[in-house]
Amino acid sequence: MELRRRFTLFAVTVAAAPLALGACTAEGKPAGRPAQGQAAPPELTVTPADRARDVPLTAEVGTAVTGGRITAVRITDDKGGQVRAEPREDGSGWVPAAPLQPKRTYTAEVTATGDSGKTTTRKTTFTTMPKPTGAAVTSTLYFAGNRTYGTAMPVTVAFDPPIPKEARDDVQRRLFVKTDPPQPGVWSWVGDGSQVYYRAPDFWRPGTTISVRAGLAGLLIGKDRVGDEDRTATSKIGRQVALEIDNATKQMSVVRDGKVVRKIPVSMGKPSTPTSSGKMVIMEKHQQTTFDTRGSADPYVVDVEDAQRLTWGGEFLHGAPWSEGDQGNTNVSHGCTNLSAAAADWLMGVTQVGDLVTIKGTEVQLTEGNGWTAWNVTWDQFVRGSALPVPAGLAPSPSHAPHPGAVAGGSPAPAPSVRGG
Repeated sequence: MELRRRFTLFAVTVAAAPLALGACTAEGKPAGRPAQGQAAPPELTVTPADRARDVPLTAEVGTAVTGGRITAVRITDDKGGQVRAEPREDGSGWVPAAPLQPKRTYTAEVTATGDSGKTTTRKTTFTTMPKPTGAAVTSTLYFAGNRTYGTAMPVTVAFDPPIPKEARDDVQRRLFVKTDPPQPGVWSWVGDGSQVYYRAPDFWRPGTTISVRAGLAGLLIGKDRVGDEDRTATSKIGRQVALEIDNATKQMSVVRDGKVVRKIPVSMGKPSTPTSSGKMVIMEKHQQTTFDTRGSADPYVVDVEDAQRLTWGGEFLHGAPWSEGDQGNTNVSHGCTNLSAAAADWLMGVTQVGDLVTIKGTEVQLTEGNGWTAWNVTWDQFVRGSALPVPAGLAPSPSHAPHPGAVAGGSPAPAPSVRGG
């Protein structure tokens, strides 16, 4: 069976007034038109079409109104159960809070109210498609619930296999983010389609609550793939912390709320295994872990403490008592940023996953997608990665990207490999 079942969502427009029995009114006007001075009820368009079949499991109740606004939407299944749904921000439709079930019948009843108070109601009943049989695209939402993240935390969704360009708009329409207080952002794709990031033009304001839904279960992706799961999470943004590391001085500046609170000597990657320069984000934190590079050109196994991941390729901040004599003057690591045991332990109590780390002056630049690289580009470059039109209010501006230590909200001031070292 062809995976993508195509169906026509015929728009059903409700007449402006009830049908009249005669051809004309007493005043000689065509039947169905309101008398002069009498307000017409709103015109309402609803999709899917009534009696539509093989409707995708990710279908939404589309609504369009002329001369009014939507005032009620009720969706029920064939057992009479109510289907919870939320409106899209642009008012184009209502999105069920969970995927629809295969081969089930649903009824949507929508009411629109005009400025005059007159209403129009339209009911449509449709049946969903059988369960898709295509190979699943595995998605991973890197935004867990009930956590506190740093102000540079991008919402990240990763895909295996990557999403082809022609399918990214469909996938992006099923990715939802809400912030409280509101701080709108944009989704942007990594070039190869393996990850998509969501962030605002500036860092998140401390205390912001972020709710995410990757509503991909049952989504038809391309010709022969289907989304795997619906995933949701809600977490908060914590205090403002940023790390700035300069290879020229071999020093790390720890910036909190826009002020440098400590400088720490570091040793970074030696010339044969240099540390990446760029803007990255703390991805994981481990009190203890093991770096195992057996099978690489430079194999070793070492236990480390107070390790904080920066890239998928295995660059970490971590305690390295063996290089304390080199920290502040010589780079000797395999690409990681080495700190003293005491400094690394202190730093673990200061940072959060989602804090920005800026490294400059090394021999190589951070590669797109090697970690959560949403901040390693300007806002102008970032929004170009969206597969959908960018809202006017979020279009590129001539202002510069915020300084890594700027206070959030201010203006402007898959499995990972373990390299370590």
